[in-house]
Amino acid sequence: MRVTELDRDTAPEAVDAVFEGLSARSRYLRFHSPTPRLTGSARRALADVDGKRHAAVCARIGGDPVGIARMIKTSECDAEIAVAVVDLWQRHGVGRRLLEELTAVAARLGVARLHGDVLPDNRAMLALVRQVLPGVRLTREADTVQLSYPLAWATAGITDADLVGSLQGMWR
Repeated sequence: MRVTELDRDTAPEAVDAVFEGLSARSRYLRFHSPTPRLTGSARRALADVDGKRHAAVCARIGGDPVGIARMIKTSECDAEIAVAVVDLWQRHGVGRRLLEELTAVAARLGVARLHGDVLPDNRAMLALVRQVLPGVRLTREADTVQLSYPLAWATAGITDADLVGSLQGMWR
């Protein structure tokens, strides 16, 4: 599997391929409503990655797009995230790898907090964010589970030496 950042040239093909690989159920879980097809405006919005305000990474297997994770800044320091993996490759580590790569991209772009809405039925996504984003805060709202993750936790740069030093200090 190869994960790369998308740009305006590569995004349209990836958006189309991943959408086509999603079942009706996966589309519902991703878009929070029945989505039998992408409208032109929705497709344009998903493909409009600029690498600054809207960034996306794509997983490819054998050159074929099998998943996309994206973040769109909602303020200077916050970004909303979303992940979609084609049905054939769900539960094979694609979502994990995409979310890890997206977290690195978000940190590079100065994002301090990731947030998003997940349908309560999307147990796989809820499990994924718990695994990849340790300490993620999940709050049940009316129809969704809102996730909030302070990215500084993942990018604080604490080394093994820092941890050993702290532990040694406790025993003195």
